[in-house]
Amino acid sequence: MNVDGRPYRTIWLGDDGWSVEIIDQTRLPHAFEIVRLTSLDEAARAIRDMRVRGAPLIGVSAAYGLALAMRADASDANLTRACSALAATRPTAVNLRWALDRVRKVLAARSPPARAVAAFAEAARMADEDVETNKSIGKFGFDLISRIARLKAGMPVHILTHCNAGWLATVDWGTATAPIYTAHEAGIPLHVWVDETRPRNQGAALTAWELGGHGVPHTVIVDNAGGHLMQHDQVDMVIVGSDRTTATGDVCNKIGTYLKALAARDNGVPFYVALPSSTIDFTMSDGIKEIPIEERAADEVAWISGATEQGEIARVRLVPEGSDIANYAFDVTPARLVNGLITERGVIAATRNAIASAFPERVISK
Repeated sequence: MNVDGRPYRTIWLGDDGWSVEIIDQTRLPHAFEIVRLTSLDEAARAIRDMRVRGAPLIGVSAAYGLALAMRADASDANLTRACSALAATRPTAVNLRWALDRVRKVLAARSPPARAVAAFAEAARMADEDVETNKSIGKFGFDLISRIARLKAGMPVHILTHCNAGWLATVDWGTATAPIYTAHEAGIPLHVWVDETRPRNQGAALTAWELGGHGVPHTVIVDNAGGHLMQHDQVDMVIVGSDRTTATGDVCNKIGTYLKALAARDNGVPFYVALPSSTIDFTMSDGIKEIPIEERAADEVAWISGATEQGEIARVRLVPEGSDIANYAFDVTPARLVNGLITERGVIAATRNAIASAFPERVISK
């Protein structure tokens, strides 16, 4: 995707051929800064502090983190240590574990001297695969948008999205935004309602920045406005992303997603989840009981960053001193509220049979 007319991915190798460069997403939208990662610890910190974020990008970043670890020390002991350190950074996104397992399997079959080269090659392969996967998600999601567009006879298709499942959450294109970008480039008139997505404001800060950079009409709304808009026929469809989806179709995504699904069901608005198959956890059947919900630091709720009238980035406190704060990062939307999963192999029902039929190679035999 483009930033000021220049194409970027969210992660890439530096000019030296081994360091890893990322867009620091904690500085957006007020500053566009690139950070260079040179070690396992720096990669782990970038994931934990959400300089990189979004399930697909977390997975690829973890793969590059292993590569950096192998460049420093390719022993079995360090491979185990590196996998453990990276796995502990973000417990909810299943892509993290998937990526570590995939790279570790490749490295286990090689002698230590060959591991660094193999790790960098596998991480690059995963990055390229992510781009192609998201393009496919965009194609299948485009079909859904175009059907609604035909019914609206030239009027804009109004899409509501929550959090940021855009190109910043992947290597490129995004998951929930891939159909939007594809439809926009095809000339379909559309408009996106962008939830601000407290407490980290990924919608207001990141999704709005992305859409604005590509000329997609959009409006930022407070998190609780979605239901009101649906009641007044101002939302044609909802598309969100996923950090982990169970084998039965339960969807774990940014906190507040469940409430959007409830409002959509009550108002007859189709609710879709866009995700790559790497986000499906075939070891889990009950999302509410089984998916670990990350609880993040209270400061994310108590404080907020923004630009002052003078253009300086400042951090201010919102919550009174002494108030207890709970910061649950995700919630689970039951499969019964999901109209369809937009995947790289098509739009499928949020059911065990449909998921297993679409991805038979991922099914875990009992």
